Amino acid sequence: MKKTLLAGLAVVMLAPLVAQASCDTVKADITQKIVANGLPESGFKLDIVPNDQADQAGGQVVGHCGNDSQKIIYTKTAGAGDESNSSPKTGTSQDSN
Repeated sequence: MKKTLLAGLAVVMLAPLVAQASCDTVKADITQKIVANGLPESGFKLDIVPNDQADQAGGQVVGHCGNDSQKIIYTKTAGAGDESNSSPKTGTSQDSN
């Protein structure tokens, strides 16, 4: 009985660490995708915030993690450089008509 209780307690204590590790993994994956689209890593930042603080973070939600309890927020930094490279181009010229 005591072993079961201790094992359950250990799982509950370690769950936030596992969730944070998965958030860091998701954040790293998103960073790689943004850099692959041509924006240098110094041109943006990604923050992991609780869901209830996502609206106050002042950026765009680009992912979620931690069993959907946290959001990953993208914000462009002041040193982003050339505006033409700061966001990937999508669509065609026909989209503007």
